[in-house]
Parts: sequence; structure tokens; C-alpha cells
Amino acid sequence: MKNLTRIVSTKVLLSHQKQVLTDVGLEVLESNFIQVETKNFELKGIKDNLIFTSQNAVRSFLTHPKLEELKSEFQQKKVFCVGVKSKTILTDAGFEVVAYTDYASDLAEIISLIYANGSYTFFSGNLRKETLPLALKADGIEFNEIEVYETKLNPHKITTTVDAILFFSPSGVESYLKENTIKKKCAFALAKLPLRLWKTNT
Repeated sequence: MKNLTRIVSTKVLLSHQKQVLTDVGLEVLESNFIQVETKNFELKGIKDNLIFTSQNAVRSFLTHPKLEELKSEFQQKKVFCVGVKSKTILTDAGFEVVAYTDYASDLAEIISLIYANGSYTFFSGNLRKETLPLALKADGIEFNEIEVYETKLNPHKITTTVDAILFFSPSGVESYLKENTIKKKCAFALAKLPLRLWKTNT
């Protein structure tokens, strides 16, 4: 009997996501290598436009206890985001997404080239990359930043032999490599992840 190809996902998948992998004959191991917690934050000093570069930031914002009473005011603001899933969540919540891209660098370029005269509030996490803030600062674009969630690493050892690894974020890579290596394995990433994080482990 042929052995199944075994893949480890660095986050627990939704049932339909896992089904896609098992349908093509993969054995899937799932484990959350990061933990995300919503932070307490105030909806004050909000600019005319809103920026989100992650689904976690979107969800933290939308679950703020004060948002419901301020929703009509906030829905008049324009939204810029990274990721089609974030766009869908925001649109379903009644917000107008005027631009979305796959990467923060592309979003920063669109804002700088077309919407540079606006003011922005960037809703972020504690481990967010500097890409977008540095680009906005370099072009003199007015913005402030509110940290709305915290990502914590949850490293642990994978004792079963695996053939491939599925990553979803740079922090997931960092957490995985604290207890594991990626020698002679295939790594799949759903974003532009910093390969330097695992270069010495391959």
C-alpha cells in the first residue's frame, strides 16, 4: 500500500479547506503555531480613511463594543485593505472598500500615487511589518496607527515525519522554526514570506 503524502498546516484549517487537501490524497496534520488576541483600544482620533492589512485587524475592529453605535459614522469613511477575504468581510459589514491588493507594498503604492491627499488610520497588530508605515511616511502622507490585536508565538515540536509544510504568515514561520527544521521538506506559503527566516534550516 502506497504511503500518503503527509502535510502539516501551521494553523487549524476550516473543514472545507482541509477537505480540498484530503481529496487529492494528502494526510493533513493541523496545529496552531500562533495565537491571536484582540486588544483593548479606543476608537478615537480616527482619520477620513481606514487601512487594514490583515483579517485579524478587520475582525478586531468589527467586534469593538463601541462600533455599533458609531457604525453610521464609520461607514462614511473609505477603506483600503490587503486581501480579498478582508475586502469581503468589510463589504458585508457595510463598508466601502475603494482599493484592495494582495500585498501591503502594492497598497501603499496605490495610496501614494492616487490618494496621497487623504488622511488615514492604520489598524494593525503588534507584529506588523514596516512596509506600509515607512512608505506612507516617505511620501508625507498623514496617518496614525492603532494596534488592535496581538500575535503570540506558540512553538511546539512536530514529532511525526512530514513531507510538506503549509505557512500562512511570517510569525507562523518564526514559531515553527523555534522547535522544528525544514530539511528536505517542501514549504508552501500563502504570502510573500521572508525566506531568510528558514534559510539556515534548509
